[in-house]
Amino acid sequence: MKLYWQLFITFFRIGLFTIGGGYAMIPLIEKEVVDRRKWIVAREFIDMLAMAQSAPGVMAINTSIFVGYKLKGTKGSIAAAVGCALPSFIIIVLIATFFVDMRENPTVNRIFKGIRPAVVALIAAPLWRMAKSANINYKTIFIPIAVIVLIWIVNVPPAYVVGLAILGGLAYGTFKRR
Repeated sequence: MKLYWQLFITFFRIGLFTIGGGYAMIPLIEKEVVDRRKWIVAREFIDMLAMAQSAPGVMAINTSIFVGYKLKGTKGSIAAAVGCALPSFIIIVLIATFFVDMRENPTVNRIFKGIRPAVVALIAAPLWRMAKSANINYKTIFIPIAVIVLIWIVNVPPAYVVGLAILGGLAYGTFKRR
């Protein structure tokens, strides 16, 4: 029972103190579950991020579900997901209650304008760590470049790119064994 509570509280705190949405939570989740609590190892976390990104829904919620499930099965995933989502739900209800009054407030607008660059940095930090741990070298650099070109320039839907990556990984594994 103690670990369920720890999962809930850990993800509740992350959800409560993260501004910027799902991607901005990733470095905090990593610091808590990999570095501080040592619930999972870094490589496992990277794999969970890949699965969380591939699954429908918010990446931070998906990541919390995977961590909770790894530690305590279905009940652990529920504890972690509720902990992660509940602060946002509470905050949204409070904002919706008072938003009409705050919408035109110049101070509130300046606060949000100031937060945006910090959110970009919070999103960039785990991307940089993931890129370093992905063992990208001169033989594999074409893969992330191809993904960027396909998604941003050619406008291929990300789901198709993920499907193509799965097929590419299967083909690579098949030919490498031969």
